[in-house]
Amino acid sequence: MHQNPHTKNHTPVLLKELLELTNPQKGERYLDVTAGYGGHAAAVLAKNQNYRQSVLVDRDGEAIVALNERFRGNGIKLMHQDFLSASDELLKARRKFDLIVADLGVSSPHLNEVSRGFSFTKAAPLDMRMDQRQPTTAWDIVNSSSEADLAEILRRYGEEPRYRQIAGLIVRNRPVNSTQELSELARKAWPGHSRKQPATRTFQAIRIAVNDELSQLSEALPIWLKLLAPGGRIAVISFHSLEDRIVKRFFASESGDRLDAALILLTKHPVAPGPHEIANNPRARSAKLRVVVKQK
Repeated sequence: MHQNPHTKNHTPVLLKELLELTNPQKGERYLDVTAGYGGHAAAVLAKNQNYRQSVLVDRDGEAIVALNERFRGNGIKLMHQDFLSASDELLKARRKFDLIVADLGVSSPHLNEVSRGFSFTKAAPLDMRMDQRQPTTAWDIVNSSSEADLAEILRRYGEEPRYRQIAGLIVRNRPVNSTQELSELARKAWPGHSRKQPATRTFQAIRIAVNDELSQLSEALPIWLKLLAPGGRIAVISFHSLEDRIVKRFFASESGDRLDAALILLTKHPVAPGPHEIANNPRARSAKLRVVVKQK
């Protein structure tokens, strides 16, 4: 198996817990809708050994190159698409899967690669696109949105308490051309640095808007249910409360003590990483895993 340099610096989150809860079996069909650099996929495929009926999806071109190198020669299907359009395509092709995994986090290579503009720790262009083929960048949203729209993005997607102040600062200081400039404006809205990382929520909000992350998730969940074979499992790892709320509500709406319930909850409460994992991979600290099984 080929080793891409990116696979060395991307640690799959909650891997042990995911494998224990989903318990992949030999011959099962696997769909990874956010395959990234293949951390979860390699562990699952080592157990199910069913490469030819499994599918790995990612919207990021660099991830697809890495996956192609890592799984070359195994006959696995790779899809360079966002997970909503890929899931839709698989549904139209009448595909079925026994395990579907979605890790909704930004991968470490994205954060570490300065030019992608996901991180506010170093100066970089305002990009934040997960799929670099799409036209809209973070620069477009930051510099073209009205003050009201920017404020709404920060409030809704970042849950940023000072959304009005930050939106006003952005508009008064346009054009904002770099991650550092944007980070500085968010910091100004928090005088005295009362928050450890004043820009965290702002960057989350802009990234979600650029990549349309929440509406994609809301629309994809019912499709994943249709793609799931009886007895199949869906595992979703989310990294902030907005995503987790969408997953929690959907799973709750399809489960429970009623005759038409399609799902059984395998996690009554989300599973979080333990202190050892957080110490080894600080980016895992906000991860939450929820798993369901489809009624037979």
